Amino acid sequence: MKILNLYAGIGGNRKNWTAVSVTAVEFDPVLAAVYAERFPEDTVIVDDAHQYLLDHYKEYDFIWSSPPCQSHSSFRQNICVRYRGTPAAYPDMRLYQEILFLRHNARCLWTVENVKPYYGPLIEPEIVLQRHLFWSNFQIPNADMQPKIKIRSAQIPDLEQAFGFSLREFKIKNKRQVLRNCVDPKLGLHILESAKAFIQQTCKNTAIENQLK
Repeated sequence: MKILNLYAGIGGNRKNWTAVSVTAVEFDPVLAAVYAERFPEDTVIVDDAHQYLLDHYKEYDFIWSSPPCQSHSSFRQNICVRYRGTPAAYPDMRLYQEILFLRHNARCLWTVENVKPYYGPLIEPEIVLQRHLFWSNFQIPNADMQPKIKIRSAQIPDLEQAFGFSLREFKIKNKRQVLRNCVDPKLGLHILESAKAFIQQTCKNTAIENQLK
């Protein structure tokens, strides 16, 4: 399976994937370098993921996109903006641009991930798992995958243990935020396995239809 992993970060969602060919796109060169060291078999591109999707969406079997979540975050709006003096910000509409673009143009399987927002989602997701919303063009079964820790209050050692990443050897300004941005690797695997199951079922249905002709 040829996969495009957009806004890849350090690769939380990708950590448990096996037997796949992955192209990862990350704008931050420091995070891209961490990703490349963790996953040397992947192709890592330092670029604008939003534009890369537009230019290359036809080249993959499965696309995972995790657009920036901070401007949608309920914690940022309801706690940081209201009580801590964090400047208010427009919601980043790249999230919905990508959902609509993929929904109407992509022939491959795809999923777009983001956090639970402080507003009602402008496009209803296919499913909510943990603290994430997922939009997709295939069925994602519900799963009891509660996180081992409370992400909002967890500190770096707890996050490293929960996600199976150690950032001690890397010079990253805000390691806690980088780790908090990760998708639980078990959840990332669940999404990929759901995509593979959809492909297998589609192939099976096609074979049955051909036999009945």
